[in-house]
Amino acid sequence: MFQTKTHNEFQNQNQNQDQNHNPNKRLNKMLPNHQPNNQPGNQNRQLKRINQIRFSPPQTLSLGFLILIVLGALLLMLPVSLKPGKAITFLDALFEATSAVCVTGLVVTDTGTTFTAFGQIVLLLLIQVGGLGFMTFGILVALLLGKKISLSNRLMAQSALNQFNLSGIVKLVQMVLMMTLIVEGAGALLLALTWARDMPLGWAVYYGIFHSISSFNNAGFDIMGNYASMTAYVGSWPVNLVLSSLYIIGGLGFTVILEVLQKRNIRQWSLNTKTVMAVTLLLNGAASVLFFLLERHNPLTLGSLPLSDQIIASYFQGTVPRTAGFNTIDLTQMNSDSVMLMMGLMFIGGASGSTAGGIKITSFFLLLLVVWTFVKQREDITFLRRRIPKDLVFRAMAIAMIGIGLVFTASFLLQITETGIPLMNLAFEAVSAFGTVGLTLGVTPHLSDWGRCIIMVLMFVGRLGPLTIALALTRSRKAPNLKYPEEKILIG
Repeated sequence: MFQTKTHNEFQNQNQNQDQNHNPNKRLNKMLPNHQPNNQPGNQNRQLKRINQIRFSPPQTLSLGFLILIVLGALLLMLPVSLKPGKAITFLDALFEATSAVCVTGLVVTDTGTTFTAFGQIVLLLLIQVGGLGFMTFGILVALLLGKKISLSNRLMAQSALNQFNLSGIVKLVQMVLMMTLIVEGAGALLLALTWARDMPLGWAVYYGIFHSISSFNNAGFDIMGNYASMTAYVGSWPVNLVLSSLYIIGGLGFTVILEVLQKRNIRQWSLNTKTVMAVTLLLNGAASVLFFLLERHNPLTLGSLPLSDQIIASYFQGTVPRTAGFNTIDLTQMNSDSVMLMMGLMFIGGASGSTAGGIKITSFFLLLLVVWTFVKQREDITFLRRRIPKDLVFRAMAIAMIGIGLVFTASFLLQITETGIPLMNLAFEAVSAFGTVGLTLGVTPHLSDWGRCIIMVLMFVGRLGPLTIALALTRSRKAPNLKYPEEKILIG
Protein backbone atom coordinates (compact mmCIF):
# COMPACT_ATOMS: atom_id res chain seq x y z
CA MET A 1 0.00 0.00 0.00
CA PHE A 2 1.40 3.43 -0.98
CA GLN A 3 1.67 6.25 1.52
CA THR A 4 1.51 9.90 0.54
CA LYS A 5 3.90 12.41 2.00
CA THR A 6 2.94 15.85 3.22
CA HIS A 7 4.52 19.06 1.99
CA ASN A 8 6.58 19.38 5.15
CA GLU A 9 7.95 15.87 4.78
CA PHE A 10 9.03 16.62 1.18
CA GLN A 11 10.62 19.86 2.37
CA ASN A 12 12.53 18.12 5.16
CA GLN A 13 13.66 15.43 2.75
CA ASN A 14 14.97 18.01 0.28
CA GLN A 15 16.80 19.83 3.07
CA ASN A 16 18.46 16.59 4.15
CA GLN A 17 19.50 15.85 0.58
CA ASP A 18 20.97 19.34 0.18
CA GLN A 19 22.96 18.88 3.34
CA ASN A 20 24.27 15.53 2.16
CA HIS A 21 25.35 16.91 -1.24
CA ASN A 22 26.91 20.11 0.15
CA PRO A 23 30.39 19.36 1.54
CA ASN A 24 30.57 22.67 3.41
CA LYS A 25 27.42 21.89 5.34
CA ARG A 26 28.70 18.42 6.13
CA LEU A 27 31.93 19.98 7.37
CA ASN A 28 30.01 22.51 9.45
CA LYS A 29 28.13 19.70 11.16
CA MET A 30 31.42 17.93 11.97
CA LEU A 31 33.01 21.03 13.60
CA PRO A 32 31.88 21.26 17.22
CA ASN A 33 32.42 25.01 17.71
CA HIS A 34 31.12 26.11 14.34
CA GLN A 35 27.87 28.08 14.24
CA PRO A 36 25.82 27.32 11.15
CA ASN A 37 24.63 30.11 8.92
CA ASN A 38 20.94 29.33 9.36
CA GLN A 39 21.12 29.48 13.18
CA PRO A 40 17.53 30.76 13.67
CA GLY A 41 16.17 27.88 11.64
CA ASN A 42 18.13 25.34 13.65
CA GLN A 43 16.96 26.91 16.89
CA ASN A 44 13.37 26.70 15.75
CA ARG A 45 13.77 23.05 14.88
CA GLN A 46 15.41 22.36 18.25
CA LEU A 47 12.62 24.18 20.07
CA LYS A 48 10.12 22.18 18.08
CA ARG A 49 11.81 18.94 19.12
CA ILE A 50 11.80 20.06 22.76
CA ASN A 51 8.13 20.99 22.57
CA GLN A 52 7.37 17.58 21.17
CA ILE A 53 8.80 15.96 24.33
CA ARG A 54 5.82 15.32 26.52
CA PHE A 55 5.76 13.32 29.70
CA SER A 56 2.68 11.31 30.51
CA PRO A 57 1.11 11.73 33.98
CA PRO A 58 2.72 8.49 35.28
CA GLN A 59 6.12 9.61 34.01
CA THR A 60 5.69 13.07 35.56
CA LEU A 61 4.66 11.61 38.90
CA SER A 62 7.59 9.20 38.91
CA LEU A 63 10.09 11.90 37.99
CA GLY A 64 8.64 14.28 40.57
CA PHE A 65 8.94 11.72 43.35
CA LEU A 66 12.53 10.95 42.33
CA ILE A 67 13.50 14.62 42.44
CA LEU A 68 11.81 15.01 45.82
CA ILE A 69 13.69 12.00 47.20
CA VAL A 70 17.09 13.28 46.06
CA LEU A 71 16.45 16.76 47.48
CA GLY A 72 15.34 15.23 50.76
CA ALA A 73 18.46 13.07 50.96
CA LEU A 74 20.70 16.10 50.44
CA LEU A 75 18.89 18.01 53.20
CA LEU A 76 19.20 15.08 55.59
CA MET A 77 22.98 14.99 55.08
CA LEU A 78 23.42 18.60 56.21
CA PRO A 79 25.20 19.02 59.59
CA VAL A 80 22.18 20.93 60.91
CA SER A 81 20.04 17.83 60.34
CA LEU A 82 22.23 15.50 62.43
CA LYS A 83 22.85 15.40 66.14
CA PRO A 84 26.43 15.85 67.41
CA GLY A 85 28.55 12.80 66.73
CA LYS A 86 26.13 11.40 64.16
CA ALA A 87 26.91 10.95 60.46
CA ILE A 88 25.16 9.12 57.65
CA THR A 89 26.23 8.20 54.15
CA PHE A 90 24.42 9.36 51.04
CA LEU A 91 22.93 5.89 50.59
CA ASP A 92 21.52 5.97 54.12
CA ALA A 93 20.12 9.46 53.58
CA LEU A 94 18.64 8.35 50.28
CA PHE A 95 17.02 5.38 52.02
CA GLU A 96 15.54 7.59 54.75
CA ALA A 97 14.23 10.08 52.18
CA THR A 98 12.75 7.31 50.04
CA SER A 99 11.02 5.80 53.04
CA ALA A 100 9.61 9.21 54.03
CA VAL A 101 8.42 10.25 50.57
CA CYS A 102 6.96 6.79 49.98
CA VAL A 103 5.34 6.97 53.46
CA THR A 104 6.77 3.60 54.45
CA GLY A 105 8.59 3.93 57.76
CA LEU A 106 11.48 1.51 57.24
CA VAL A 107 14.65 3.14 58.59
CA VAL A 108 18.32 2.19 58.63
CA THR A 109 19.08 4.63 61.44
CA ASP A 110 17.01 5.57 64.46
CA THR A 111 15.06 8.75 63.74
CA GLY A 112 14.78 9.96 67.32
CA THR A 113 18.47 9.67 68.22
CA THR A 114 20.08 10.50 64.86
CA PHE A 115 18.30 13.58 63.53
CA THR A 116 17.88 16.97 65.13
CA ALA A 117 14.58 18.84 65.19
CA PHE A 118 15.50 20.30 61.79
CA GLY A 119 16.16 16.87 60.30
CA GLN A 120 12.95 15.50 61.78
CA ILE A 121 10.98 18.41 60.30
CA VAL A 122 12.56 17.65 56.91
CA LEU A 123 11.34 14.07 57.25
CA LEU A 124 7.92 15.34 58.29
CA LEU A 125 7.65 17.57 55.22
CA LEU A 126 8.72 14.70 52.97
CA ILE A 127 6.04 12.53 54.59
CA GLN A 128 3.35 15.16 54.10
CA VAL A 129 4.23 15.91 50.49
CA GLY A 130 4.76 12.24 49.68
CA GLY A 131 1.50 11.21 51.32
CA LEU A 132 -0.73 13.75 49.62
CA GLY A 133 1.31 13.96 46.42
CA PHE A 134 3.41 16.85 45.18
CA MET A 135 0.82 17.66 42.51
CA THR A 136 -1.69 18.40 45.24
CA PHE A 137 0.66 20.97 46.73
CA GLY A 138 1.49 22.32 43.28
CA ILE A 139 -2.16 23.02 42.59
CA LEU A 140 -2.52 24.64 46.03
CA VAL A 141 0.39 27.01 45.33
CA ALA A 142 -1.07 27.89 41.92
CA LEU A 143 -4.44 28.64 43.50
CA LEU A 144 -2.84 30.84 46.17
CA LEU A 145 -0.98 32.76 43.45
CA GLY A 146 -4.20 33.21 41.49
CA LYS A 147 -3.02 31.18 38.48
CA LYS A 148 -5.20 28.98 36.34
CA ILE A 149 -4.78 25.23 36.55
CA SER A 150 -3.71 23.87 33.17
CA LEU A 151 -5.11 20.72 31.63
CA SER A 152 -1.81 18.88 32.09
CA ASN A 153 -1.79 19.69 35.80
CA ARG A 154 -5.37 18.49 36.09
CA LEU A 155 -4.43 15.24 34.37
CA MET A 156 -1.52 14.69 36.74
CA ALA A 157 -3.71 15.46 39.76
CA GLN A 158 -6.27 13.01 38.41
CA SER A 159 -3.58 10.32 38.17
CA ALA A 160 -2.20 11.14 41.63
CA LEU A 161 -5.63 11.01 43.30
CA ASN A 162 -6.70 7.99 41.22
CA GLN A 163 -9.90 9.57 39.91
CA PHE A 164 -12.04 8.43 36.99
CA ASN A 165 -12.61 11.87 35.41
CA LEU A 166 -11.37 15.46 35.49
CA SER A 167 -14.60 17.11 36.59
CA GLY A 168 -14.19 18.82 39.96
CA ILE A 169 -10.57 17.79 40.36
CA VAL A 170 -9.46 21.23 41.62
CA LYS A 171 -12.30 21.38 44.12
CA LEU A 172 -11.37 17.88 45.25
CA VAL A 173 -7.79 18.99 45.87
CA GLN A 174 -9.01 21.90 47.99
CA MET A 175 -11.24 19.64 50.05
CA VAL A 176 -8.45 17.08 50.49
CA LEU A 177 -6.10 19.71 51.88
CA MET A 178 -8.75 21.13 54.18
CA MET A 179 -9.69 17.69 55.46
CA THR A 180 -6.01 16.83 56.00
CA LEU A 181 -5.44 19.91 58.14
CA ILE A 182 -8.54 19.22 60.22
CA VAL A 183 -7.82 15.53 60.83
CA GLU A 184 -4.11 15.98 61.51
CA GLY A 185 -4.81 18.96 63.76
CA ALA A 186 -7.37 17.05 65.81
CA GLY A 187 -5.03 14.05 66.11
CA ALA A 188 -2.11 16.25 67.16
CA LEU A 189 -4.23 17.94 69.84
CA LEU A 190 -5.45 14.65 71.32
CA LEU A 191 -1.96 13.14 71.33
CA ALA A 192 -0.48 16.27 72.88
CA LEU A 193 -3.04 16.21 75.68
CA THR A 194 -2.21 12.56 76.33
CA TRP A 195 1.58 12.96 76.27
CA ALA A 196 1.51 16.15 78.34
CA ARG A 197 1.24 13.88 81.36
CA ASP A 198 4.61 12.28 80.57
CA MET A 199 6.66 15.18 79.15
CA PRO A 200 6.77 18.99 79.04
CA LEU A 201 3.94 20.65 77.15
CA GLY A 202 6.15 21.94 74.33
CA TRP A 203 7.58 18.49 73.63
CA ALA A 204 4.11 16.97 73.93
CA VAL A 205 2.80 19.33 71.23
CA TYR A 206 5.80 18.58 68.98
CA TYR A 207 5.43 14.83 69.46
CA GLY A 208 1.70 15.11 68.82
CA ILE A 209 2.18 16.98 65.54
CA PHE A 210 4.90 14.64 64.29
CA HIS A 211 3.10 11.39 65.04
CA SER A 212 -0.29 12.71 63.88
CA ILE A 213 1.10 13.60 60.44
CA SER A 214 3.10 10.37 60.30
CA SER A 215 0.05 8.29 61.24
CA PHE A 216 -2.50 9.98 58.96
CA ASN A 217 -0.14 9.62 56.00
CA ASN A 218 0.44 5.97 56.93
CA ALA A 219 4.17 6.56 57.26
CA GLY A 220 4.91 4.88 60.57
CA PHE A 221 7.86 7.14 61.43
CA ASP A 222 8.35 7.78 65.14
CA ILE A 223 10.78 9.80 67.24
CA MET A 224 10.50 7.78 70.44
CA GLY A 225 14.13 6.64 70.07
CA ASN A 226 16.01 3.34 70.03
CA TYR A 227 13.64 1.79 67.46
CA ALA A 228 11.03 1.48 70.23
CA SER A 229 8.06 2.77 68.20
CA MET A 230 4.96 2.71 70.48
CA THR A 231 5.93 -0.23 72.67
CA ALA A 232 5.93 2.03 75.76
CA TYR A 233 2.21 2.68 75.17
CA VAL A 234 1.02 -0.88 74.57
CA GLY A 235 -1.71 -0.47 77.20
CA SER A 236 -2.55 3.19 76.56
CA TRP A 237 -6.04 3.27 75.10
CA PRO A 238 -5.91 6.99 74.14
CA VAL A 239 -2.64 6.65 72.19
CA ASN A 240 -3.73 3.41 70.50
CA LEU A 241 -7.19 4.71 69.55
CA VAL A 242 -5.98 8.08 68.26
CA LEU A 243 -3.15 6.62 66.16
CA SER A 244 -5.31 3.80 64.79
CA SER A 245 -8.11 6.23 63.91
CA LEU A 246 -5.65 8.42 62.03
CA TYR A 247 -4.08 5.67 59.93
CA ILE A 248 -7.43 3.96 59.27
CA ILE A 249 -8.94 7.24 58.02
CA GLY A 250 -5.84 7.88 55.90
CA GLY A 251 -6.03 4.34 54.52
CA LEU A 252 -9.65 4.74 53.39
CA GLY A 253 -8.80 7.28 50.70
CA PHE A 254 -9.89 10.88 50.31
CA THR A 255 -12.67 10.14 47.86
CA VAL A 256 -14.30 7.65 50.23
CA ILE A 257 -13.99 9.94 53.25
CA LEU A 258 -15.51 12.92 51.45
CA GLU A 259 -18.39 10.85 50.13
CA VAL A 260 -19.13 9.46 53.60
CA LEU A 261 -19.16 13.01 55.01
CA GLN A 262 -21.34 14.40 52.25
CA LYS A 263 -23.81 11.52 51.98
CA ARG A 264 -25.07 10.38 55.36
CA ASN A 265 -27.40 7.79 53.83
CA ILE A 266 -25.52 4.56 53.10
CA ARG A 267 -27.80 3.82 50.16
CA GLN A 268 -26.47 6.90 48.39
CA TRP A 269 -22.88 5.74 48.58
CA SER A 270 -21.15 4.65 45.41
CA LEU A 271 -20.18 1.03 44.89
CA ASN A 272 -16.53 1.92 45.53
CA THR A 273 -17.30 3.51 48.90
CA LYS A 274 -19.52 0.61 49.98
CA THR A 275 -16.84 -1.88 49.00
CA VAL A 276 -14.01 -0.03 50.74
CA MET A 277 -15.96 0.47 53.96
CA ALA A 278 -17.25 -3.11 54.10
CA VAL A 279 -13.94 -4.81 53.27
CA THR A 280 -12.00 -2.52 55.64
CA LEU A 281 -14.36 -3.30 58.51
CA LEU A 282 -14.21 -7.03 57.76
CA LEU A 283 -10.42 -7.19 57.48
CA ASN A 284 -9.78 -5.09 60.57
CA GLY A 285 -12.18 -7.11 62.69
CA ALA A 286 -10.98 -10.51 61.47
CA ALA A 287 -7.29 -9.60 61.75
CA SER A 288 -7.69 -8.27 65.30
CA VAL A 289 -9.48 -11.42 66.46
CA LEU A 290 -6.96 -13.70 64.74
CA PHE A 291 -3.99 -11.87 66.22
CA PHE A 292 -5.53 -12.15 69.69
CA LEU A 293 -6.08 -15.88 69.28
CA LEU A 294 -2.60 -16.51 67.88
CA GLU A 295 -0.60 -14.48 70.41
CA ARG A 296 -2.61 -14.51 73.64
CA HIS A 297 -0.57 -17.44 75.02
CA ASN A 298 2.80 -16.08 73.85
CA PRO A 299 4.51 -14.66 76.98
CA LEU A 300 6.86 -12.56 74.82
CA THR A 301 4.03 -10.61 73.14
CA LEU A 302 0.52 -10.68 74.64
CA GLY A 303 0.74 -13.47 77.19
CA SER A 304 2.23 -11.34 79.97
CA LEU A 305 -0.27 -8.45 79.55
CA PRO A 306 -3.59 -7.92 81.34
CA LEU A 307 -6.72 -8.74 79.36
CA SER A 308 -7.54 -5.09 78.61
CA ASP A 309 -4.03 -4.52 77.27
CA GLN A 310 -4.26 -7.70 75.21
CA ILE A 311 -7.47 -6.47 73.60
CA ILE A 312 -6.17 -3.03 72.63
CA ALA A 313 -2.81 -4.45 71.52
CA SER A 314 -4.55 -7.05 69.34
CA TYR A 315 -6.74 -4.37 67.79
CA PHE A 316 -3.74 -2.12 67.12
CA GLN A 317 -1.54 -4.84 65.63
CA GLY A 318 -4.47 -6.28 63.68
CA THR A 319 -5.26 -2.98 61.96
CA VAL A 320 -1.78 -1.51 61.51
CA PRO A 321 -0.25 -3.99 58.98
CA ARG A 322 -2.40 -2.80 56.06
CA THR A 323 -1.37 0.81 56.47
CA ALA A 324 1.14 2.26 58.95
CA GLY A 325 4.32 0.84 60.45
CA PHE A 326 3.83 1.42 64.17
CA ASN A 327 4.05 -1.43 66.64
CA THR A 328 3.21 -1.73 70.34
CA ILE A 329 4.75 -5.19 70.86
CA ASP A 330 8.07 -6.74 69.92
CA LEU A 331 7.42 -8.10 66.42
CA THR A 332 10.56 -10.22 66.48
CA GLN A 333 8.97 -12.39 69.21
CA MET A 334 5.77 -13.17 67.30
CA ASN A 335 4.78 -16.68 66.30
CA SER A 336 5.37 -17.67 62.68
CA ASP A 337 1.63 -17.87 61.98
CA SER A 338 1.21 -14.25 63.15
CA VAL A 339 4.06 -13.26 60.84
CA MET A 340 2.27 -14.89 57.90
CA LEU A 341 -0.97 -13.11 58.85
CA MET A 342 0.78 -9.75 58.84
CA MET A 343 2.44 -10.45 55.50
CA GLY A 344 -0.95 -11.13 53.92
CA LEU A 345 -2.43 -7.95 55.37
CA MET A 346 0.55 -5.85 54.23
CA PHE A 347 0.28 -7.21 50.70
CA ILE A 348 -3.43 -6.30 50.52
CA GLY A 349 -2.86 -2.75 51.78
CA GLY A 350 -5.42 0.05 51.98
CA ALA A 351 -7.89 1.67 49.63
CA SER A 352 -7.18 3.15 46.21
CA GLY A 353 -6.46 6.87 46.25
CA SER A 354 -5.24 6.71 49.84
CA THR A 355 -1.81 7.08 51.41
CA ALA A 356 -1.60 3.31 51.97
CA GLY A 357 0.18 0.86 49.68
CA GLY A 358 -0.30 -2.76 48.68
CA ILE A 359 -2.42 -4.05 45.83
CA LYS A 360 -5.39 -2.23 47.48
CA ILE A 361 -8.43 -3.80 49.09
CA THR A 362 -10.63 -3.15 46.04
CA SER A 363 -8.26 -5.15 43.84
CA PHE A 364 -8.16 -7.93 46.42
CA PHE A 365 -11.95 -8.02 46.70
CA LEU A 366 -12.38 -7.93 42.93
CA LEU A 367 -10.12 -10.97 42.58
CA LEU A 368 -12.30 -12.79 45.10
CA LEU A 369 -15.34 -11.86 43.02
CA VAL A 370 -13.66 -13.27 39.91
CA VAL A 371 -13.12 -16.61 41.66
CA TRP A 372 -16.69 -16.63 42.97
CA THR A 373 -18.08 -15.80 39.53
CA PHE A 374 -16.08 -18.62 37.94
CA VAL A 375 -17.22 -21.12 40.58
CA LYS A 376 -20.84 -20.09 40.02
CA GLN A 377 -20.27 -20.34 36.24
CA ARG A 378 -21.57 -16.87 35.59
CA GLU A 379 -20.49 -14.57 32.81
CA ASP A 380 -20.72 -11.15 34.46
CA ILE A 381 -18.97 -10.13 37.67
CA THR A 382 -21.55 -8.45 39.87
CA PHE A 383 -21.70 -7.04 43.40
CA LEU A 384 -24.67 -5.35 45.08
CA ARG A 385 -26.63 -5.52 41.82
CA ARG A 386 -23.91 -3.75 39.89
CA ARG A 387 -21.82 -5.20 37.05
CA ILE A 388 -18.05 -4.69 37.23
CA PRO A 389 -16.41 -3.68 33.90
CA LYS A 390 -13.98 -6.20 32.45
CA ASP A 391 -11.16 -3.63 32.15
CA LEU A 392 -11.13 -3.20 35.93
CA VAL A 393 -10.81 -6.97 36.28
CA PHE A 394 -7.74 -6.98 34.03
CA ARG A 395 -6.32 -4.03 35.97
CA ALA A 396 -6.74 -5.80 39.30
CA MET A 397 -5.18 -8.98 37.95
CA ALA A 398 -2.23 -7.05 36.51
CA ILE A 399 -1.61 -5.24 39.82
CA ALA A 400 -1.76 -8.48 41.80
CA MET A 401 0.53 -10.40 39.43
CA ILE A 402 3.08 -7.56 39.25
CA GLY A 403 3.02 -7.32 43.04
CA ILE A 404 3.56 -11.04 43.47
CA GLY A 405 6.39 -10.99 40.96
CA LEU A 406 8.09 -8.02 42.62
CA VAL A 407 7.89 -9.47 46.12
CA PHE A 408 9.12 -12.88 44.97
CA THR A 409 11.99 -11.39 42.97
CA ALA A 410 12.99 -9.07 45.81
CA SER A 411 12.91 -11.91 48.36
CA PHE A 412 15.04 -14.05 46.03
CA LEU A 413 17.60 -11.26 45.56
CA LEU A 414 17.69 -10.47 49.28
CA GLN A 415 18.38 -14.13 50.01
CA ILE A 416 21.45 -13.79 47.79
CA THR A 417 22.71 -10.42 49.06
CA GLU A 418 21.95 -10.85 52.77
CA THR A 419 23.74 -13.61 54.70
CA GLY A 420 22.72 -14.90 58.08
CA ILE A 421 19.14 -13.56 57.93
CA PRO A 422 16.25 -16.08 57.75
CA LEU A 423 14.22 -16.14 54.55
CA MET A 424 10.99 -15.47 56.47
CA ASN A 425 12.41 -12.21 57.82
CA LEU A 426 13.60 -11.14 54.38
CA ALA A 427 10.24 -11.93 52.78
CA PHE A 428 8.52 -9.97 55.56
CA GLU A 429 10.80 -7.02 54.81
CA ALA A 430 10.04 -7.21 51.08
CA VAL A 431 6.27 -7.33 51.59
CA SER A 432 6.47 -4.46 54.09
CA ALA A 433 8.40 -2.33 51.59
CA PHE A 434 6.05 -3.11 48.71
CA GLY A 435 3.01 -2.38 50.88
CA THR A 436 4.69 0.82 52.17
CA VAL A 437 3.88 -0.37 55.69
CA GLY A 438 7.19 -0.03 57.51
CA LEU A 439 6.97 -3.00 59.86
CA THR A 440 10.17 -4.99 60.23
CA LEU A 441 11.52 -7.98 62.10
CA GLY A 442 14.73 -6.12 62.89
CA VAL A 443 16.20 -6.58 59.40
CA THR A 444 16.34 -3.01 58.00
CA PRO A 445 19.35 -1.60 59.93
CA HIS A 446 21.44 -4.69 59.06
CA LEU A 447 20.83 -4.65 55.30
CA SER A 448 23.78 -4.46 52.96
CA ASP A 449 24.08 -1.71 50.36
CA TRP A 450 22.55 -3.96 47.71
CA GLY A 451 19.77 -4.95 50.08
CA ARG A 452 18.95 -1.31 50.79
CA CYS A 453 18.77 -0.57 47.08
CA ILE A 454 16.34 -3.45 46.60
CA ILE A 455 14.12 -2.22 49.43
CA MET A 456 14.21 1.34 48.07
CA VAL A 457 12.99 0.16 44.68
CA LEU A 458 10.16 -1.77 46.33
CA MET A 459 9.11 1.25 48.40
CA PHE A 460 9.12 3.48 45.33
CA VAL A 461 7.07 1.05 43.25
CA GLY A 462 4.72 0.38 46.13
CA ARG A 463 4.00 4.07 46.68
CA LEU A 464 3.36 5.00 43.07
CA GLY A 465 1.69 1.71 42.25
CA PRO A 466 2.90 -1.12 40.00
CA LEU A 467 0.76 -0.04 37.06
CA THR A 468 1.91 3.58 37.31
CA ILE A 469 5.54 2.48 37.09
CA ALA A 470 4.74 0.09 34.25
CA LEU A 471 2.93 2.82 32.31
CA ALA A 472 5.76 5.27 32.99
CA LEU A 473 8.29 2.86 31.47
CA THR A 474 6.27 2.09 28.35
CA ARG A 475 5.11 4.14 25.44
CA SER A 476 1.41 4.53 24.80
CA ARG A 477 0.38 3.11 21.46
CA LYS A 478 -2.93 3.01 19.74
CA ALA A 479 -4.71 -0.29 19.81
CA PRO A 480 -4.60 -2.08 16.45
CA ASN A 481 -7.88 -2.17 14.55
CA LEU A 482 -7.78 -5.89 13.97
CA LYS A 483 -8.58 -9.10 15.79
CA TYR A 484 -6.65 -12.34 15.51
CA PRO A 485 -8.24 -15.78 15.20
CA GLU A 486 -9.28 -17.30 18.49
CA GLU A 487 -7.73 -20.52 19.74
CA LYS A 488 -7.98 -22.16 23.16
CA ILE A 489 -5.19 -23.40 25.43
CA LEU A 490 -5.43 -25.88 28.29
CA ILE A 491 -6.02 -24.33 31.73
CA GLY A 492 -5.98 -26.09 35.09
